[in-house]
Amino acid sequence: MQSQGRIGVLTSGGDSQGMNAAVRAVVRTALNRGVAVYAIYEGYQGMVDGGDRIRAMDWNSVGGILQRGGTIIGTARCPAFRTREGRLRAAENLLLRDIDRLVIIGGDGSLTGANLFRQEWSGLVQELVETGKVSTELAERHRTLYITGLVGSIDNDFVGTDMTIGADTALHRITEAIDAITSTAASHQRTFVVEVMGRNCGYLALMGAIAGGADWVFIPELPPQAQVWQDEMCESMRSGRELGRRDSIVIVAEGARDSEGNPITGEYVRTLLEERLGEDARVTILGHVQRGGHPSAFDRYMSTLLGHAAVLELLSAKPEDEPQVMGMRNNRIIRIPLMRAVEETRAVSAAIANHDYERAMALRGGSFLESYQTLRTLVQVKPSAPQPGQRQLRLAVLNAGAPAPGMNTAVRVAVRLGLDYGHTMLGVRNGFQGLIDDHIDEMNWMSVSGWGTIGGSELGITRKNLSGRDLYAIARTIERHQIDGLLMIGGWSGYQAAHRLYSERENFPAFNIPIICLPATINNNLPGAEFSIGADTALNSIGEVIDKIKHSAVAAGRCFVVEVMGRNCGYLALLSGLASGAERVYLNEEGVTLHALQEDLSAMLADFQQGKRLSLIIRNEQANPVYTTAFISALFEVEGGELFSVRQSILGHLQQGGDPTPFDRIQATRLSKCCVDFLIAEAGQPAPRGVFIGLQGGHVQMVNLDEFTRLVDMEHQRPKEQWWMELRPIAAELSRPTQRAN
Repeated sequence: MQSQGRIGVLTSGGDSQGMNAAVRAVVRTALNRGVAVYAIYEGYQGMVDGGDRIRAMDWNSVGGILQRGGTIIGTARCPAFRTREGRLRAAENLLLRDIDRLVIIGGDGSLTGANLFRQEWSGLVQELVETGKVSTELAERHRTLYITGLVGSIDNDFVGTDMTIGADTALHRITEAIDAITSTAASHQRTFVVEVMGRNCGYLALMGAIAGGADWVFIPELPPQAQVWQDEMCESMRSGRELGRRDSIVIVAEGARDSEGNPITGEYVRTLLEERLGEDARVTILGHVQRGGHPSAFDRYMSTLLGHAAVLELLSAKPEDEPQVMGMRNNRIIRIPLMRAVEETRAVSAAIANHDYERAMALRGGSFLESYQTLRTLVQVKPSAPQPGQRQLRLAVLNAGAPAPGMNTAVRVAVRLGLDYGHTMLGVRNGFQGLIDDHIDEMNWMSVSGWGTIGGSELGITRKNLSGRDLYAIARTIERHQIDGLLMIGGWSGYQAAHRLYSERENFPAFNIPIICLPATINNNLPGAEFSIGADTALNSIGEVIDKIKHSAVAAGRCFVVEVMGRNCGYLALLSGLASGAERVYLNEEGVTLHALQEDLSAMLADFQQGKRLSLIIRNEQANPVYTTAFISALFEVEGGELFSVRQSILGHLQQGGDPTPFDRIQATRLSKCCVDFLIAEAGQPAPRGVFIGLQGGHVQMVNLDEFTRLVDMEHQRPKEQWWMELRPIAAELSRPTQRAN
């Protein structure tokens, strides 16, 4: 029977943020299952060279790398591996270390090379035996090479997975650049042309345009009509200036072309705008800055989950199994047949090269086209003219609960789409209190100009428990303004208020209008939604602070106890723990016991005695009413003695602040469009529905408001089922070693 070999991990191709998190997860998962693991430095070149470029890893080898950009084990082009002679040397180097299982983190070229290596393996091993370079016994132990791939690419161009390692962080860099450029562009009434990466994939350009509030975008999959687009773009820019727009941002994907295949470059667009409009234009080519810097919270925890899954896949693989790529689809880790995914990925590039743009868009997926169409509406200078005979609805939008980054984005999209559909949009100031006090303004196209990128709530917000008198006042306001539909963007108290209106329809006929709730709270504690708008921004804010805390702690030999928000929902605590590599996370869902504190303290003492200089504990703000952050810090401080000091950090409301991340802006855009479509479809129906909306399993779903109380734990104000709790064992496994490798 063939024995189980050791695992090798390598990064290949262009670097991408999150690769280090994946390497860390591979190493620690393997070690915890008693399997030795080797890092292969400089990609395939290290495999060919052998020697100290293939190094055994221990638990501490990957400590402190999760938050670092690039790849600590390096990547390099390797012409030698493209030859059979090079692959023969690589096979020898692996066999001499008993490695017959590989995790390859790279793009489609790297994965294709790995598959060829796997196919040739038996022949390579046989040749090594015949030439006496390896023994027959060694060859017999490693008759099969097992491979599993993880896609590392900022371009997000790999078919089969929703996101590739590094794409979210690259989008952060693009959005940050656009946000910064917008302020100087507005100061000078100037146009900026921003050129972004992506090769033949327009994902970064399209999503960067949506997240950054750009005014025009060029992507490879939907080329503009040759000889026509120049006039259309310039006229749009000119009209925007005349209506008071002080800045204009044009995004150009590096692979952009027109319908005849002529390249569209940032420099060409700049020259065109200056000649046609007679104003200054500037080009910013972001280049490799998109690859650099710390990975986002999403890239950290997604890469961690992928690395963990890759090891499990390798250890369960059989010789006859087809190699797999581990990806993410609909917010779950999935297995994708490697070569099928590579072939479909290359089919997109082939379709673009053949000017078969319809096929290219079909391969990208329906949500890609939907996002492009939404953007085309948002960048219009003014709304479309109403259709003859169309009924004009009056739709109201408000924010409720606590502020969440992305609320303004959702309002902007709702207002502009509603106006473009030919309806009147009403902005309710200060949440449900504004409905009570009749603080309602009619919104126009420019009312929400610039709202898409800023945090907080420009409409204002309040928490309000509705009384009978309040219901009467709200009914009068709805009747007075002839409101035909209500969009509530907010958190728990907003959901409760909307549910109350829906439940009181028999007593107040004015409430017999469509009502929809869009989830917006950093706590991520709402039913029917796996992600609430604002939660991703909060996670990144927490991650940025923890990165700084780590620098302080490791320099002085400290334990930090960090308290994060979330009320009775541990989402922020667990996901920030997974993204930061915290040794322990305390959740309200699990509680805190004295026995658990004693065990954690004992483990911490042992770690520091062995030379550890940093310990990170994350506590949900309501994990336990007795074992508070101050109590835990004091306990650890006393018991740590001279071995280590303890500091506490209560992050507080900085988690609610800041501009929304690209993820929150894009999700707000997608959900807000669905909300407006819902209100229009339901308005005027005999019994219009009341629902709450959210992404579940990657799909937009709507749940009737009367299901609210059934789906939630009212005492703790959170859903009864929380998908992210499935990640708890993985976070625990990667925080501390449990086994020794063979």
